[in-house]
Amino acid sequence: MTDLSEAKRLLARLLQQNLDEGQSVNIQDLGTFVPGNDHRVRFIPDDKPRVFIAYVAEDLEYAKKLYDGFTAAGFNAWLDKKKLRPGQNWPRAIESAIQCSDFFVACFSRNSVLKRGSFQSELRYALQCASQVPLDEIFFIPVRIDDCSVPEHIAKSLQYVDLFPDWTEGFSRVVNTMVQQNTRRKNKQLPIAS
Repeated sequence: MTDLSEAKRLLARLLQQNLDEGQSVNIQDLGTFVPGNDHRVRFIPDDKPRVFIAYVAEDLEYAKKLYDGFTAAGFNAWLDKKKLRPGQNWPRAIESAIQCSDFFVACFSRNSVLKRGSFQSELRYALQCASQVPLDEIFFIPVRIDDCSVPEHIAKSLQYVDLFPDWTEGFSRVVNTMVQQNTRRKNKQLPIAS
């Protein structure tokens, strides 16, 4: 078993070796180390807004379409089928991904609204996370992928977006909302401590 200090040395050695060979090194969700002139290294942080996509297995096709669309729009999309690694503690990884996300997109359908399981747990956890977000910020974004009923607890307080019959229009509304919200977050001035 490798201790933490040895693991740090190994990581540093691998990083240095790749940079010496002129290769960039990307650490997922953190950023990229880029070799520069005069043996200097530049770090470019990954500051793309993070989007968690919650869905049921029967709706995977739609979730992948959202993932591809969000990625193309410049977001760091999180979908279990794309991000979970073999052997990873998936319940903890999902909670961590939800907690670290800037947006949580819940895919509601006739398949998901009555199904028991991890989708319902993800919704509950995301609602807990949303309770810690400032009231004027958008975090939880419900989308309907077919003509279903959004659970009353969610529908009574959050506006949902229909991705049917016109996917492009609905998806565009979601992306525009997230871009505007992200811009507001970046432009928000924090009070200066006295």
